[in-house]
Amino acid sequence: MSLTDPQTSGGQRTAILHSDGASWGNPGESGIAYVLKDGRGRELAAEARYIGKATNNVAEYRALIAGLEKARSLGIEELDIRLDSELVVSQLNGSYRVRAAHLYQLYTRALALLTSFPKVAVRHVPRSQNSRADALAAGAIKGALQARRQA
Repeated sequence: MSLTDPQTSGGQRTAILHSDGASWGNPGESGIAYVLKDGRGRELAAEARYIGKATNNVAEYRALIAGLEKARSLGIEELDIRLDSELVVSQLNGSYRVRAAHLYQLYTRALALLTSFPKVAVRHVPRSQNSRADALAAGAIKGALQARRQA
């Protein structure tokens, strides 16, 4: 998978995807989020969603899949994906095998989506460089738990 530099190309078909999954407990209450930006850093789309009880790795994959589906629906062709999950990045790049059966279906779905983009890169970034997606995923859990207490 290759990618032109999204910071310099600036084309409307180029985007940066940050996604993150959060789990309070493992498994536990979980949320997902993604933030999609154009090549100049302007936000194109963002979503946060509570997904119920899941492991952190399941949440990470589900967040990535949601972001990839959105990017595809927007007609993005060049995608620079930045994740703070070393496991997911290493599995997608082929450095690690997917050993957990419950992750394999999510992994294959993510791979299928990745191959639908002409140019894509998947890279690991520190959590500090994924802070907006991280905060949105945690906020989805917090919001769901607050709503449940009020019901």
